[in-house]
Amino acid sequence: MKRIFISLMLVTAMGLSAQNTTHKIADGVITHQDLFNTTMVEGVSCFRIPSIVTAPNGDLIAAIDERVPNCGDLNRSGDINIVVRRSADNGKTWSGIETVVNFPMGLSASDPSMIVDRDTKEIILFYNYMDFEKERDIYYLHVVKSKDNGKTWSKPEDITSQIAKPEWHKDFKFITSGRGIQTRDGKLLHTLVNLSKGLFIFGSDDHGKTWYFIDTPIKPADESKIIELADGTWMVNSRVNGGKMRYVHTSSDKGKSWTSKPEPALIDPSCNGSIIRYTAKADGYDKDRIIFSNAKMEKGRMNLNVRISYDEGKTWSEGKTIYPGSSAYSSLTVLKNGDIAVFFEKDEHTKNEFVSFSLKWLTDGKDKFKKASKKRKNIKK
Repeated sequence: MKRIFISLMLVTAMGLSAQNTTHKIADGVITHQDLFNTTMVEGVSCFRIPSIVTAPNGDLIAAIDERVPNCGDLNRSGDINIVVRRSADNGKTWSGIETVVNFPMGLSASDPSMIVDRDTKEIILFYNYMDFEKERDIYYLHVVKSKDNGKTWSKPEDITSQIAKPEWHKDFKFITSGRGIQTRDGKLLHTLVNLSKGLFIFGSDDHGKTWYFIDTPIKPADESKIIELADGTWMVNSRVNGGKMRYVHTSSDKGKSWTSKPEPALIDPSCNGSIIRYTAKADGYDKDRIIFSNAKMEKGRMNLNVRISYDEGKTWSEGKTIYPGSSAYSSLTVLKNGDIAVFFEKDEHTKNEFVSFSLKWLTDGKDKFKKASKKRKNIKK
C-alpha cells in the first residue's frame, strides 16, 4: 500500500516552519524558501521536477514529484506522486504539502507541468503516467484540472490517444515538465518529447476539452518551453542532450514548419530550463520583456541564473546568479505584485527552493516594473 499522509494540520505546521530563511547574495537580500525536502514527509526519498504558476486569483501553485522508494525517474520507480503547495501572499507563507495525484502502489505519476487558462480561470496540470509493474516503459499522458485556484483537482484524464501516434505506443515519450502557455487568441500550447523522433507541439482550441497534435518534428530538442512572440511567432527554447548551449526554434505558420538555430549566448549543461513572457506592449506595458532561467554552465548543473531580453529573444542580458552551487531544473512565474519568481532544484535534489525578486533587482536598477493601463493590465502567467 501507499504510505498514508500525516494530518493536513500537522503537515501545514511543518511546512510553514520549514520555509522561513533568508540569504544575502551578491547585491541584495533575497528570500530563499525550501518548499520540498525529505525532512517534511516521512518515507520520501526525494522531491524532483519543479513547476510553478500564478493562479487566476494571484495565488501561487508549486507542483513537484514526490518520489517515495528512490529518486529515480518514472521508469525506475513504482511510487511517484504529484504534490503541491500554495501561497496566497506572493510566496511569503505556504500551505502544507497537498496531494494532487496518488495512485496505488505500482502506478506512478511524474513530471508536472501547468497551463493557466485566463478565460476559463482553470489550471490545467499535466503529468506522465506508468504502470510500473504491468507496463513498465510504456508512457501514458494525463491531465487534471482545477477550477478553484489549485485547492481541488479533477480526476485524471488520459489524453495519450489525442496527442501521440498509435505507433508510438512503446516509444520513450513524455510531456515536458514546467509549463505550457496560452496564446493571445486563447489557444493552449505545450511541448511533447519523443526521444527517437523529436520534439512536437500539442494544443487545444477549446480550453482543454480536447487536444490535438501537430505532426512536425522539431530537432534538435529535448525538454523544451514554448512562448508566443509579440508578432505572433511561436518560439521554442530547447535543452539539447550532449550540447553546451540551448537551441531556439521559431514558427510563423502555427507550427507547420520551423527554423532552428543554436543559441551560443545561452550556454547550458543539457538541463531543463524555463522561459516566460513578462510584459508585452500589446498589454499596455512600456516594453516587451521575456525572462529566461537555467543552470548557466557548459558542463555541470550549477549556477542557477535568470536573464532578461528586450528584443523578443534575439539578445539576452548576462543575467543574475540566483544560486552559484548545485542547481538543476527551474520554473519561472510572475507574481501578482509584478515581481518574478523561480522555483528550482538545489544541492543535488535535496532542496527545492522558491526565490522571488524584483525587475529592479534583476536589472541593477536600470529597469523598473510599470503597471499597465486600466484597459490593458494582464501579465502573461
